[in-house]
Amino acid sequence: MGQWLDIWLEMRQNLSFSTRRLYTQHVHDYLKPYLGNVPLRSLTVARVQAMFTALIRCNPTRSHPLSYATLQRIRGVLHTALNGAIRRGLLDRNPAHWIELPSGRRPRAVVWTEGREAHWRQTGERPAGAVWTPTQTAAFLESSYDHPLHVLCLLVALLGLRRGEATGLRWCDINLDARVLQVSHQVQDRNGQTVICPPKTENSIRALALDHVSISALRTLRTEQRRRLPVGVALTGFLFVNRYGNRMSPGYVTHAFRRLTTDADLPPIRLHDLHHGAASLSLAAGNDLKVVQAMLGHSSIVLTADTYTSVLPCLAHHAAEATAELVMNAARHTAKKIRGQGRKVTRHYGTKKNRRPGTKRKTPHQIPA
Repeated sequence: MGQWLDIWLEMRQNLSFSTRRLYTQHVHDYLKPYLGNVPLRSLTVARVQAMFTALIRCNPTRSHPLSYATLQRIRGVLHTALNGAIRRGLLDRNPAHWIELPSGRRPRAVVWTEGREAHWRQTGERPAGAVWTPTQTAAFLESSYDHPLHVLCLLVALLGLRRGEATGLRWCDINLDARVLQVSHQVQDRNGQTVICPPKTENSIRALALDHVSISALRTLRTEQRRRLPVGVALTGFLFVNRYGNRMSPGYVTHAFRRLTTDADLPPIRLHDLHHGAASLSLAAGNDLKVVQAMLGHSSIVLTADTYTSVLPCLAHHAAEATAELVMNAARHTAKKIRGQGRKVTRHYGTKKNRRPGTKRKTPHQIPA
């Protein structure tokens, strides 16, 4: 089994750097220590299930059990590797297909409401993923206005760019006159080097419309960078560079964002949560979910709705009021219709003109059928 896993990794030449690194880690840390010496044709469901049972439990080298997401990723790597063995006639069936794992739910980011923020300041307890409200986002952008990464944070917060996409922006990717930004690549940290690579998925290659706030910030950034160049030299290269003029490391951007969040005295979030929050803010502004999906570059609208959007209080209140207004409008329309029918019946049976002298007016329920 260990030999086949090495061969399988070697054959997967189309994997991205981050995916290959993740697969290699799972193979070396989990799969080979438990299954490496097992003959491939002797691999059974019980053997694989025993491995996951051991991974779920704590041990002296791991004080906390593996998360549900990590277990699912390990199972996915094993399942794909064994499918490759089946295609080459080395195995008859895939034992990883029948493995039972603890149930888990996809994590959802919560909103830093006033109550949740007060609880965090008192106890230090924070959710795994959280997004800022529009007010908190505005406070952060105002606090970071003079920082060199202010424009990068602005683009992430308003356009939902990923860290590598924002860090890898070049001036040739932006047309300020047409108000369009093109996402065509990203940058990643690999073995101490910052390299250019394709975006996360094919859907990540997209064109984004720029708002007037982003355009103004980009024009200011362009003017500042042109001042550092000799007269007549065209502005090329990356928008965000280090002090040596080279493209900025995504890891440095993450550390700088943490410091800016602390300086702004705001509830802590990750830089990727700022990307998550862009979806929630866009929905709160009244944009359609399909528009938000295209903005984030997701292949499925289910992924956008289920994972990367958090309903802000203002959006929830708007939905609640809209539902109540719909019902009340229907109730008012029905009441008018009933009152109108009652008046018609009364006029037909009991008007003063049609009553004989000395008779009383009859109400509709007194009229015989």
